[in-house]
Amino acid sequence: MAGNTRQVLRRRIRGIRETAKVTGAMELIASTRMRRAEQRVLNARPYAQHLSDLMALTMGQAVIGPEHPFFLRSEEGSALVVHITTDKGLCGGLNSRLNHALGSFVMTQHEPVRVVTVGKKGRDFALRSRLNLIAEFTELAGAPGIAELRPLCRLITDMFVRGEVDRVFVCYPQFVSVAMQRPTVERVLPVEGVDTGGAVTHEVVFEPEPLRILEHLLVRYVEASVFRACLELVACEQSARMVAMHSATESASDLAEAMTIELNRSRQAAVTEEICDVSAGVEVLAHGGIHE
Repeated sequence: MAGNTRQVLRRRIRGIRETAKVTGAMELIASTRMRRAEQRVLNARPYAQHLSDLMALTMGQAVIGPEHPFFLRSEEGSALVVHITTDKGLCGGLNSRLNHALGSFVMTQHEPVRVVTVGKKGRDFALRSRLNLIAEFTELAGAPGIAELRPLCRLITDMFVRGEVDRVFVCYPQFVSVAMQRPTVERVLPVEGVDTGGAVTHEVVFEPEPLRILEHLLVRYVEASVFRACLELVACEQSARMVAMHSATESASDLAEAMTIELNRSRQAAVTEEICDVSAGVEVLAHGGIHE
């Protein structure tokens, strides 16, 4: 029985150590990918911010006005949420926190909320929760590009311009640091104009006419917002996976060490038992054998 126990322990220790090797390799890969993804996020943030400022500045001009049909919407109207999650797991509680943020947002809304998911984890959550899922996009969050995201951006823009939804939000994780990914529900449309209080700080010249500029900017603004959110997700996914795999590797190593100690104790107990048997036999022989 003791021999079988030791064999089971040896097999489990080998399996745990092999698992530790796999998780260690995954941690190294995620670390390498995270550095590249972080740099892409840092490069995309200024462009998205400047484009958002340009949209707000254009809306704040008197020639456009806040009554433009692109932006005159009810604050309590129907909403569309683009829920961006990962396609794969093994990234800690990242997707759980995103799904919780989406559920909390939906619960606070008085009007129906339509959901478009990017990633399999968000799609599965929307189906389980019976949300109003109108479209899903998968295999986009790994290495997103403008070309791959353009159908999603066109869907968002068309629904907003046609008046099918009054507000558009993006639910994504904001990359703060390697150890922190903040779930964020950010409003993309409508854009709030800049209130200058009637004072123009600098002259703005529109060429061609402001309406054409605004129509072009709306498409680029939505593309930049969704693209940046997807880049934030990639950076958060890789950092969360790196941290999760590091913890898994340490836990596997600790478990293998504890089981090795248990194996050594079992071996020592077996050796001690054999020594006791030999000693008892020697003692019996030394006293002239067993008397009847």
